[in-house]
Amino acid sequence: MDVDEIRETLRARTGGTCEGVWSAPGRVNLIGEHTDYNQGLSLPMALPHRTRAAAARRDDDLVVMSSRGFGRVLTVDLGKVGPGRPKGWAAYVAGVLWALREEGHPVGGMELAVESRVPVGAGLSSSAALECAVAAAASDLFGLGLLETDEGRAALAAACVRAENEVAGAATGGMDQAVSLRARADHLLLLDFARGTAEQVPAHLDGHVVLVTDTRAPHALVDGQYAARRRDCERAAEAAGVGNLAELEVDDLPRLLPRLDEVAAARARHVVTENARVHGVVDALARGDLTTVGRLLVEGHESLRDDFEVTVPQLDVAVEAAVEAGALGARMTGGGFGGSTVALVPDHLAASVERRVRQAFAAKGWESPVSYAVRPSGPAAREA
Repeated sequence: MDVDEIRETLRARTGGTCEGVWSAPGRVNLIGEHTDYNQGLSLPMALPHRTRAAAARRDDDLVVMSSRGFGRVLTVDLGKVGPGRPKGWAAYVAGVLWALREEGHPVGGMELAVESRVPVGAGLSSSAALECAVAAAASDLFGLGLLETDEGRAALAAACVRAENEVAGAATGGMDQAVSLRARADHLLLLDFARGTAEQVPAHLDGHVVLVTDTRAPHALVDGQYAARRRDCERAAEAAGVGNLAELEVDDLPRLLPRLDEVAAARARHVVTENARVHGVVDALARGDLTTVGRLLVEGHESLRDDFEVTVPQLDVAVEAAVEAGALGARMTGGGFGGSTVALVPDHLAASVERRVRQAFAAKGWESPVSYAVRPSGPAAREA
């Protein structure tokens, strides 16, 4: 559904009212996984796949929303939105407006028609793309002006995180919303969650693409597993006597790990070494050393598999097959327990790498994966 189609969808539902169309990208994280809630580093990029929201203001507190993917029209009273309510996808829409209002912004009811091309359940942050498209629309329609500066976009991202944490009940960090609102085309976004900074890093892919593969393995973060990993990290930080694991360096691990139980030690080792890998990738990109970038991607996957235990067989096979077929490196991306992988691939090998991954899945009798060759895209914005 293009911009004109979604605008007409809202007009047909409201009897002709549509004040504009906004969109926000999904994201893929090149390196730095499960580091955001540990106040560490991540290096994501925005995808060309976007969620669009056609929107109009209402003169009451009702949020009336529809989505081609979810069927029926839903109506939520903004005054009744709060922690744990409403349920389902409406939480990601109404929750953003609630969070903005909680921060003192004069936000009211809205009419919304939503359409997404961000694959759902693939670990590519379809939920954040939805939140950020709604946040962008609200900022413009209610005159908040938050899209006009990076500081304003950071405030919008914070409202989206609050909606996801408190209303939707997903204990995620802030990486997804930050990149959806603050990305820049042809750049990666270096996020430092301890300092609250976002630095644009030129991609310098030089004849390479990022091959994103949706493994079609079921992906869910509100099932206790994500929250359990977060608690493991908190236990490790407490035992180490620090506020969060990002305060530690790799050289601290020999002293720290013997003081932890086996699980907490493994979680801490992943977070600390993953932060170091983010620094390594940024430095390697600046040098144009894509071979080192690839090696660090593989090391990151091995850490997520062995120390953080968030991969599944489909993710492991996709990574192995991509590297065997000529990728410089590959790793799972997102929260894990399903979802997608990323691979750094020379342009001319993208099709053969994709084919090799499909063949590996067919040999296992699994559903065929879907791959996308992408480069970094731009942030949430008004389209029409």
